Amino acid sequence: MGSLYLVRHGESTWNKRNWFTGWVDVSLTPQGIEEALACGRKLADVDFDVAYTSTLVRAMETLLLVLAFQKKTPVVMSHTGREKRWGKIFSEEAKGAILPVYTAWYLNERYYGKLQGLNKEETRQRYGEEKVTLWRRSYDVPPPAGESLKMTSARTLPFFRRVIVPLVQAGKKIIVSAHGNSLRSIVMFLDNLSPQEVVSLEIPHATALVYHWDGMWKKEIAGE
Repeated sequence: MGSLYLVRHGESTWNKRNWFTGWVDVSLTPQGIEEALACGRKLADVDFDVAYTSTLVRAMETLLLVLAFQKKTPVVMSHTGREKRWGKIFSEEAKGAILPVYTAWYLNERYYGKLQGLNKEETRQRYGEEKVTLWRRSYDVPPPAGESLKMTSARTLPFFRRVIVPLVQAGKKIIVSAHGNSLRSIVMFLDNLSPQEVVSLEIPHATALVYHWDGMWKKEIAGE
């Protein structure tokens, strides 16, 4: 039976400042680091086969901190150029001791357009609670010059179906480190949520959402 572990990054510096982040490449706070480490301790006994992360540093930091408790060594795999040639491993023993980590921009956070860098509370005061909530939570209404969840799904889900789903269906244990909205699109697909239902979906920081594949997707419920 294959398994999928979805992890949103820990608290970032702009989460703490209550600023819209999107594709701005900020790092974790000390609290975010501790959140990722706590998640890693909980998953220490899971023997992951492959890991995926967005290209944004807060997701990459989170993933590597989570994987610090694995028996295998996480190694970020380069696809092209000198990094691929010079990063080649020549020992079969060493090859068998690594946990491949792949980056993919398809998993990046939604692009928040002209909201990026704005304070969320000040933005509510300027545009009104209803409009800002519509930009943040609705399925198909984008923020100014940005992506809606529907638009984010249009890049995230094809990659997820093409690359990650076949690995899980082949019996692999896969971990994905990404963002609130790219993960909302994946959970919307896995849970078969409607555009109305996804409005209330919240993805917590540094907490693994677990799905198993046994001919169909089954969400793991804590305590079962």
